[in-house]
Amino acid sequence: MASLKEVRNRIVSVNSTQQITKAMKMVAAAKLRRAQDNIIQMRPYAQKLGDMLSTVSAGTESSSDSPLKTARPIEKVLIVVVTSDRGLCGAFNTNIVKATLLLIEERYAIQAAKGNVEIFAIGKKGAEAFSRRGFKVNTGFTDLFTRLKFVAVKQAAEEIMHDFSTGRYDAVDIVYNEFKNVATQLIHTDRYLPIVSESATSAKVKTAEVNYIFEPTEEEILAELIPKSLKIMLYRAVLESNASEQGARMTAMEKATENAQDLLKELKLIYNRTRQAAITTEILEIVGGAEALKN
Repeated sequence: MASLKEVRNRIVSVNSTQQITKAMKMVAAAKLRRAQDNIIQMRPYAQKLGDMLSTVSAGTESSSDSPLKTARPIEKVLIVVVTSDRGLCGAFNTNIVKATLLLIEERYAIQAAKGNVEIFAIGKKGAEAFSRRGFKVNTGFTDLFTRLKFVAVKQAAEEIMHDFSTGRYDAVDIVYNEFKNVATQLIHTDRYLPIVSESATSAKVKTAEVNYIFEPTEEEILAELIPKSLKIMLYRAVLESNASEQGARMTAMEKATENAQDLLKELKLIYNRTRQAAITTEILEIVGGAEALKN
């Protein structure tokens, strides 16, 4: 059985840890509120922009001429992995890493065997995880969350679009956490480039039913819409991940605080039992000594 001093030191240590986790939970809750407001405001804009792009491109034959919509045999792949800069957020980062590895195994095993799969890391945890696994990692935007503004995300999106247009990559996917609520984050694995019109059929029907008047021309509108849509898509993924991170950290710190409280109860019980045993032992020694003197 541990000594009274050891148990007392453990109680002090666990109590300090509980105060830290409680403070981290409060900080995460404050950050979550701001992050949640940002993503709620972004979603309708991103959705409407995507609908506009699908509608215009469905009715424009020259839309397929865009280098960002050009499909070619997949030899080199870039995967944009959005994680956090710090840990202590449960399985948030681990799940993203697992989903990315599963994506590579199922879809890009041949390219990975040739060393043609590169990771574009947004967040330091993802960069560290894939560097340890021997992947080539683009670390130019790992600190994006320290300056989370549209301008910084725009620069990352422009670099990805340029590399795809010049043929450095034949496909670009993005893996991130979508924020649902504080306790739930949904992992998304989306095709980023080349652009694939998911609702091309329905968009063609809408175009046929409604006679749009375009000013300037449809081609000029597409030339502006496609890059902007991709920038907004990446920005939304980063905002979703940021809100998900704060929700995951808040949940993890709440669990840690509860576990610390349970551990404190057990340690105090052990402390009291140890103290009672020590007192009983001392009493028995005194009684034994008194009896020995009497005899």
